[in-house]
Amino acid sequence: MTSSTVEPCKSEDFQVDIEKNQQDVRSQWVLNAPEPPSPWHVTIDSVKKTVSNYREKVSSLCDQPCSTLFSALQVVFPILVWGRNYTAAKFRKDVLAGLTIASLCIPQSIGYATLANLAPQYGLYTSVVPPLIYAVMGTSREIAIGPVAVVSLLLSSMVQKLIDPSTDPIGYTKLIFLTTLFAGIFQTAFGLFRLGFLVDFLSHAAIVGFVAGAAIVIGLQQLKGLFGITHFTTKTDIISVMKAVWEAFHNPWNPHNFFLGASFLVFILTTRFVGKRKKKLFWLASISPLVSVILSTLVVFLTRADKNGVKIVKHVKGGLNPISINQLDFNSPHVVDVAKIGLIVAVVALTESVAVGRSFASIKGYQLDGNKEMMSIGFTNIIGSLTSCYVATGSFSRTAVNYAAGCESLISNIVMAITVMISLQFLTNLLYYTPIAIIASVIISALPGLIDITEAYKIWKVDKLDFLACIGAFFGVLFASVEIGLLVAVPGVMIIRMKSALLCFANANFVKERIIKWVTQEESEDDKGNSKSSIQLVILDTANLVNIDTSGIASLEELYKCLSSHGKQLAIANPRWQVIHKLKVSNFINKIGGRVYLTVEEAVVANNKSNQF
Repeated sequence: MTSSTVEPCKSEDFQVDIEKNQQDVRSQWVLNAPEPPSPWHVTIDSVKKTVSNYREKVSSLCDQPCSTLFSALQVVFPILVWGRNYTAAKFRKDVLAGLTIASLCIPQSIGYATLANLAPQYGLYTSVVPPLIYAVMGTSREIAIGPVAVVSLLLSSMVQKLIDPSTDPIGYTKLIFLTTLFAGIFQTAFGLFRLGFLVDFLSHAAIVGFVAGAAIVIGLQQLKGLFGITHFTTKTDIISVMKAVWEAFHNPWNPHNFFLGASFLVFILTTRFVGKRKKKLFWLASISPLVSVILSTLVVFLTRADKNGVKIVKHVKGGLNPISINQLDFNSPHVVDVAKIGLIVAVVALTESVAVGRSFASIKGYQLDGNKEMMSIGFTNIIGSLTSCYVATGSFSRTAVNYAAGCESLISNIVMAITVMISLQFLTNLLYYTPIAIIASVIISALPGLIDITEAYKIWKVDKLDFLACIGAFFGVLFASVEIGLLVAVPGVMIIRMKSALLCFANANFVKERIIKWVTQEESEDDKGNSKSSIQLVILDTANLVNIDTSGIASLEELYKCLSSHGKQLAIANPRWQVIHKLKVSNFINKIGGRVYLTVEEAVVANNKSNQF
């Protein structure tokens, strides 16, 4: 009897010991990982591979002296490769596709320039030179290059913090050109040194949420033009924008702007619905923005509605792209900040361009060279900054139209650029009476395509934590610009995912204070609700954290001390190689009792087991 009752207990204890040993072994995989290569070693290795790759290409070219120059040009300009098999039939299709996307590009470019707080002509300039450069250097056959909504919003929201475009438009424009140059340099470097992994810092789920949130912010910003509001906030968060709209309604405003804009918005959305239902009528949705601009301009001109309060575009400077190299001010006191903005914009623009390029390349059954794509986009923006253009990249909406129109090659981009060039040269005077409400309607009509509810639902079905990252980015764009994108509270455990790729001097203190604030708030809510559960463990999910500096480590130590003083523990989950190495060297791992886990799930399970025993 005694032995039969004792043996099961021993068996259970033995099983628990095995599970604990397995957990310890898995944790040791992280803690005892070999030292990562130094940043200098990684950079040198990348440069050596790049140089070796180019040396092999040069040596192969030297073996064929007769075609050395032409072969070298083929590497830089892919158009020399696929152009040899180009036919008249393909040219007819490309001309039709180019004219189709030009009809969509002209009104969108004017609207996106306005969104970027630039004069309308700069949007048209950006639809001339960048597509021409990309056409001879790019590797995607379907992508349509030009200004896009998300990048325009990013530029305006960040650069206007340095110079107010309303008080100093010339200085603001100069900073935009300088930002474009830096963005192009970074993009070219990413491709040249094979640093494409930097683009992956933005996870797919975060991108889906960010773009959707940006689309809503852009739409709210267009309420200024749709309602003809004179004084409007420069902030982008939803609360500030809605407050500005509410205050505008309490002041005298002209309803003619809204009626004109709303009527054509309904027209554009209707044609888009018809185009989706009947694929042969796709062109109807493509030309509807341009038709709206033409018809509304005629209405305002014939009725002189501008005399009755309808706001119009007025002067749009015509002519070809002026050279802007003399406007690149490297002596500006904001040059360091502009370089940082250029890096952010470079990554976001590349993420969008490479994503759209790869999606259509997979449909057509060919591979997209990511590094060449980065270099081509980079050169496009470098040259664009010298010719009065701002940051250009691949457009989702125009690329989809280009594909649907049957494009065969990048010649469609050349046709689009020539069409816009002709419009700049001869037709800008006709845009004088174009209502601003119509430009707002064109932008708003393009936004539903940026909100991918189906993809968000797919993320929800596949990975709930990824979905929380998605909605974290979504609400972060709507309400604030935050470093931390995900917070989930479990009874007894708080899980916080770091959205930032770096924990450094620039954000360390903010992150620490925000975490402490959240823990305090959760505790106070538990006290009010008389709940017996309280936070025992804070898990930092560092899957997105690529590197950390001494300021970041110091902030984690301060966070640990604060939590320990309140009887709470701190654990690290999903640490990257560089991060865990620095935490070990700084002795931080020992301070937190070695609580480092491969996954968040293991951290939670380990906490539950420690509470049981």
